[in-house]
Amino acid sequence: MIPPEKVKAIVEATLHSRPPGATHWSCRSMAKAVGVSPDTVNRIWRAHELQPHRVSTFKLSHDPRFVEKLSEVIGLYLNPPEHALVLCVDEKSQIQALDRTQPGLPIKKGRCGTMTHDYKRHGTAALFAALNLLEGTVVGQVHLRHRHQEFLKFLVRLDREFDKDLELHLILDNYGTHTHPKVKAWLAKHPRFKLHFIPTGSSWLNLIERWFAELTNKAIRRGSFSGVGDLVVAIHKFLEASNRDPTVYVWTASAEAIMEKIARCKAILQTEH
Repeated sequence: MIPPEKVKAIVEATLHSRPPGATHWSCRSMAKAVGVSPDTVNRIWRAHELQPHRVSTFKLSHDPRFVEKLSEVIGLYLNPPEHALVLCVDEKSQIQALDRTQPGLPIKKGRCGTMTHDYKRHGTAALFAALNLLEGTVVGQVHLRHRHQEFLKFLVRLDREFDKDLELHLILDNYGTHTHPKVKAWLAKHPRFKLHFIPTGSSWLNLIERWFAELTNKAIRRGSFSGVGDLVVAIHKFLEASNRDPTVYVWTASAEAIMEKIARCKAILQTEH
């Protein structure tokens, strides 16, 4: 039985100190420091919901129009306009065609599949994609470069793809490609396109990022590509499979709930620092 004073000391040390020369405690380093077993430290951490080995990432947007943009985009998610389509648009740039230096071993009973830690680079590709919020399908176009010229070609593709009687509301980020003078000129001649920009530093607000994560996890991260051509084929295969059985992503959080969470986060940051 560990005395309550010892438990408190371990919890306090975990929360308010660091081991010499390191950024966080491990079970073994804490056990050595306080004179108990690693299993004891692990049990205490689980009981107090402490995970010093893990860290979450975050970023608070400093966009002066954050609330306005947030409300506009979430309004489209929660109450999309009639006779219109909402498309979540973005580019997944610099997708690397990585080729493993040696063949890996296949999965078998008692052993996971293997792949070498090193690789050869064979170039990159950029995927321009638009997620149809209503159906969950994705229109994708792969290019070797990521410029306003390629974005214009993608807009032309979207113009052909959807019924001319529908307004197209595009949710996208503030990348310079999207606001290039030639892009603005094209949009002026195609008034059915309505652009809605997410706040800076808020990629989590664009639902296409959720689909990009699926693409990375299921088709790219564990792939081996002898050239950009192989990479493009893999992307197209994933697109086809995804559109045969699409996932409709449903946004549920209100703008008010998000603002309350951000306010709490800011308060905690101010308190901690």
